Amino acid sequence: MTFAFRDVDPLQDAELLRSWLTHPKAAFWMMQDARLEDIERAYMEIAADPHQHALLGLRDGAPAFLMEQYDPAHRELVGLYEPQPGDIGMHFLTPATDTPVHGFTRSVITAVMARLFEDPAVRRVVVEPDVANTAVHALNEAVGFVPEREIQKPEKPALLSFCTREQFLAATGVAA
Repeated sequence: MTFAFRDVDPLQDAELLRSWLTHPKAAFWMMQDARLEDIERAYMEIAADPHQHALLGLRDGAPAFLMEQYDPAHRELVGLYEPQPGDIGMHFLTPATDTPVHGFTRSVITAVMARLFEDPAVRRVVVEPDVANTAVHALNEAVGFVPEREIQKPEKPALLSFCTREQFLAATGVAA
């Protein structure tokens, strides 16, 4: 599967993102009760922040998933671990569907990781999923992430995990 990426437009994409983020499948995003205005505000804040970026992944030109990247020295993990030069944080969401495609989510995380590693300054991707999100832990492991330890974020207990460019290549065969 091949994907393209485009920036999230906070106003134009808010309705679509709300449908994805308030679905029970997206419970770990903790936006179940978000109103349209909440989504618009959240993604306007990301768009205005030099330390974060939100992208839509497109399949055949249509939005297929959400990707967020952030600088962990400034967002999400400040004070919870010692960031290294070249670290970048990542979140991704594949929306719920009535017609699941086998291997889709793994293709998405692989594309997200390849996109992040396109930047030669990126040396390591950092994730902090909820400790209870075992499905994403398995996906993370499949693309080369190695858990380091549990941390307590303000909103959740999280599994701090890292994936270097070399670990990604070894796990997926995808050169980045």
